[in-house]
Amino acid sequence: MRDVTADPRSVTPPAAPPAAVPRGAPAGVPRRVAVPAALLAAVAGAFAYVGAVDPNEAGHYPTCPLYAYTGLLCPGCGGLRGAHALVHGDLLTALHANAMAVAAYAGLAVLWTVWVVRAARGRSLRVEPAPVHLWLLGAFLLLFTVVRNLPFGGWFRP
Repeated sequence: MRDVTADPRSVTPPAAPPAAVPRGAPAGVPRRVAVPAALLAAVAGAFAYVGAVDPNEAGHYPTCPLYAYTGLLCPGCGGLRGAHALVHGDLLTALHANAMAVAAYAGLAVLWTVWVVRAARGRSLRVEPAPVHLWLLGAFLLLFTVVRNLPFGGWFRP
């Protein structure tokens, strides 16, 4: 006589342990955009502070060391005044204070938006500019600095 319980076709296999979530498994959208959201909060706080505390009034912010010692404007001189004007909705004043800073603010806002969209979709953002692009950026900043310190570059001075 044959034992029915020994028949391999009638025996149910033991239950498999629950599958562990792999380490690189995608997280939910809120978790994926947490870092970009935290960066946005920090930048918004900085812009709110600059919007509330006027950089045109002396004593609130440190003076540019290059300007203090040489009288030359660096590429960043006027950046806080430009941010203050942007917070108050005055684009022309912001461009007059530092056009490069305003362009950088806009470029970083676009880069942040791309980062958020890619993070929400579960993809990473990798920015690797070619050396030629970095050299071109450096040359453009140098040209901007030279022009704003020459007599005919008055519109680029804060």
